[in-house]
Amino acid sequence: MPAELYVGLMSGTSLDGVDAVVVDLAGQFPNCIATHFIPFDPALRNDVLAIQEVGTNELHRAATLGNRLADLYVEAVHGVLTSAGIPAEQVQAIGCHGQTIRHVPVSRYTLQLGNPARLAEQTGITVIADFRSRDIAAGGQGAPLVPAFHDAVFRSDALHRIILNIGGIANITSLAPSHPTSGFDTGPGNMLLDAWATKHLGKPWDEGGKWADTGKPIPRLLDQLRTHPYFTAPPPKSCGREEFGTIFLERHIEADWRPADVQATLIALTASSVADAIGRWCAAPNELFVCGGGAHNKSLMKALQEALPECAVDITDALGLPGDWVEAVAFAWLAQRTFHRLPGNLPEVTGARGQRVLGAIYPA
Repeated sequence: MPAELYVGLMSGTSLDGVDAVVVDLAGQFPNCIATHFIPFDPALRNDVLAIQEVGTNELHRAATLGNRLADLYVEAVHGVLTSAGIPAEQVQAIGCHGQTIRHVPVSRYTLQLGNPARLAEQTGITVIADFRSRDIAAGGQGAPLVPAFHDAVFRSDALHRIILNIGGIANITSLAPSHPTSGFDTGPGNMLLDAWATKHLGKPWDEGGKWADTGKPIPRLLDQLRTHPYFTAPPPKSCGREEFGTIFLERHIEADWRPADVQATLIALTASSVADAIGRWCAAPNELFVCGGGAHNKSLMKALQEALPECAVDITDALGLPGDWVEAVAFAWLAQRTFHRLPGNLPEVTGARGQRVLGAIYPA
């Protein structure tokens, strides 16, 4: 079977950097040929955070930030193609999620920066971007979009399997045999953990959850955080920094609490909100496979297993696709769907009125 090569790009709400993959999608299971990661420098990370707040000269700042992100995406594409030893001419398209700076489906809009026209111009490769907007136009949440990909590559005929992606926001995909796929954002993943670590450790994250392990959860704080109405709202639903940014956390903090105890509480918040969401809206799973940056947090992985004692918890590497690259491969897959004019959303997940071909195409 001849190769069908796509590049997938992902920069998510964790704001750690850009994941890039070259993947052959000619077969039923993706063949990940090469990967490349470029971290955000502190200035870019701070500017992405700042543009998500109300400020001065926002249109100019957003436009120039989109150009900077596009240039970083170009660098990521060149890096991954060099690693793969593949010329640009052999790539069908780039699937670029862009950097989400506002996601407000209740107001019927979502906004990702990244200037895909600039990306197409500088790489000489067709770019497919803006995947969420068409689903929102059709009455959906526009997110999560990865459950369609999870359904295509991770479904088991015998076992009820849940795929948990832990980026800045956590989302689950429920793959129950003989049942339609379901999925939704469960709430904060790494977002609050990373923000608290940045404030108190001066580092962008708590490596391996080691700092969290020195603390103990604060029951009163956990109870207060769990009162957010998002947690009990039924699917379809999606969320972001608008619901679970630092303002949400800071208004509950008391001065005499140890920062490490707050971090341990945030571990408990992510784990318990995932487990509660599964208990409320999914039948009991046999297996849960984790992908995304949160899979590296040993404290969080332990908390997930404790919160789901009857379920085997592992990472998607065990299914043949490394957890660090699942989302980037998913956007390569979504680009392939769009390239062939095939739908990429699951209405039962997003709430859209029907299946839609997603994304905007910027020809090479």
